[in-house]
Amino acid sequence: MSIKAAITAVGAYLPEFKLTNKVLETMVDTSDEWITTRTGIKERRILKEKGAGVSTMGIKAAQQVLDKRGISPKDIEVVIFCTVTPDMPVANTAAYVISEMGMTNAFGYDLQAACSGFLFGLTTGAQYIESGRYKKVLIVSGDKMSSIIDYTDRTTCVIFGDGCGAVLLEPNEEGLGMQDSILRSDGVGRQFLNIKAGGSMYPPSKESVELGQHFVHQEGQQVFKFAVTNMAEVSAQIMERNNLVSDDVAWLVPHQANKRIIDATAKRMGLEASKVMLNIDRYGNTTNGTLPLCLWDYEDRLKKGDNLILAAFGGGFTWGAVYLKWAI
Repeated sequence: MSIKAAITAVGAYLPEFKLTNKVLETMVDTSDEWITTRTGIKERRILKEKGAGVSTMGIKAAQQVLDKRGISPKDIEVVIFCTVTPDMPVANTAAYVISEMGMTNAFGYDLQAACSGFLFGLTTGAQYIESGRYKKVLIVSGDKMSSIIDYTDRTTCVIFGDGCGAVLLEPNEEGLGMQDSILRSDGVGRQFLNIKAGGSMYPPSKESVELGQHFVHQEGQQVFKFAVTNMAEVSAQIMERNNLVSDDVAWLVPHQANKRIIDATAKRMGLEASKVMLNIDRYGNTTNGTLPLCLWDYEDRLKKGDNLILAAFGGGFTWGAVYLKWAI
């Protein structure tokens, strides 16, 4: 049997501070009822420590993976860090994690595919395993979204939170692990979800800072329209391509951006709510962190051989679905 890339350990880190809807009511013109009805979010975690970046959370999530698997940092060969909030521009966050954790036999790089990053990273990491050249690939995925959110903008500050997850990929010869993936991109979406300044088109300037152009800008209705259609469609497509019916799927692992999008995806797949992983109410949208955080939250309910469909939609636009068989 051919080698599959299987998840063999899951780790996570969530900051202690909880930013609740009640607190947001005192910051912007919104209400708990408005936020909950439209998004499903009740609270989100915020990384408050001075000088702490996404690597702070990533290192802790990665260490949990190593501890659960009982392996040394020197056993890791590849690190892919999926994030839209690297510690610094240019400087590779994965390289910093590698050096801080003593992964002296590993190389690594950052991967940016917005909220779909974990799916893109998982698919990329699987190729290293399936090639036969690498045995242990670490996917770290998360964001410190509070660093790029304007907390006077009620359209974005109610949605996002901070958090990070990590998974270890290893070879599997039992047929478990990654089975299939469908990944998509469409540049039409970048006008609807972006940070205008700070890149090569609009470099940082005094004016860009004063205009608040270094924060996330989102046209919610446009993003929702694309997301609710494409995330649901690609999830159904991967089921059809692998001859799966709803009874065959143990769990949908959806990106936690909006409960209405999640519900629409589950409906398109013919899945009841009991088969849908959901933690958006407690963490909000952690962007690259949502999918591994779901796996971590629900790990004790997963059984070896379970069919999982992971689905996401993100800025760019990017979206996709992954079909895997749980191996732990």
